[in-house]
Amino acid sequence: MGSKKIFKAGVVQFDIINGQIEANMDVVLANLEHLASRGVSLAVLPELFSCGFDNRCLKEHSRHTVPILERLSGFARDHGMAIAGTLPESEDGRIYNTMYFMDTDGSVKGRYRKLHLFRLTNEHLFYGAGDRVVTIDTNLGRMGLMICYDLRFPEMACKHLQAGARMIIVSAQWPEPRKNHWRHLVLARAIENQLYMVCANRIGTDEDLVFPGMSMVAGPMGEILADAGADDKTAVATIEMEQVTRVRQLIPCITDRRSDVYG
Repeated sequence: MGSKKIFKAGVVQFDIINGQIEANMDVVLANLEHLASRGVSLAVLPELFSCGFDNRCLKEHSRHTVPILERLSGFARDHGMAIAGTLPESEDGRIYNTMYFMDTDGSVKGRYRKLHLFRLTNEHLFYGAGDRVVTIDTNLGRMGLMICYDLRFPEMACKHLQAGARMIIVSAQWPEPRKNHWRHLVLARAIENQLYMVCANRIGTDEDLVFPGMSMVAGPMGEILADAGADDKTAVATIEMEQVTRVRQLIPCITDRRSDVYG
């Protein structure tokens, strides 16, 4: 099946309630229904959208991951909508913060374990770290998968570029004090790699942390195509994958890279 050249991408942001899986999933599915009504073909959800960073109960929450994926698979298949977001994954006694990419036919096309664990909130004490960059072929094109703190590491985004990505998807819980970093890093990754960025953050609070939303879609020239602001809502942008080709021809950064010097 060939990938779609033009489609709508949507980002979802809401106040995730730690440990309240059914309540969170009710919000997720309502937002996905809303995006489906707008003809969206790709929806990106925030980081750990089902349970939040309820770290003391991760093993229990991970038992719900397969049933959640089954629910999302059915929704994706019925609506022709790809869905991406992160869930706790249990394997060999470790819990991973794992992004799953559900394609438009309901199949899981990609699984990526967060590489960079955020030490300021002790993620390294509760989660195992991934060991590979994941770039996938989907019914919407070739995409790279990233999670929150990964955004600060340009080498990772460049790996996606080198692997042929034309879009990078990011799920995050990025806090208010560094909201300007979020905006600038999203745009920088888009400009550096001449691709689309589809990035979902959360709103609300988690203990002493406040989250600003600002979920957005950025284009390959670094233009903001959609921004959800600070409200509990979605935002939608039209993606034209051939624009990536045009931008890369206009400013031939890939051709002019000196990989012989700096890798």
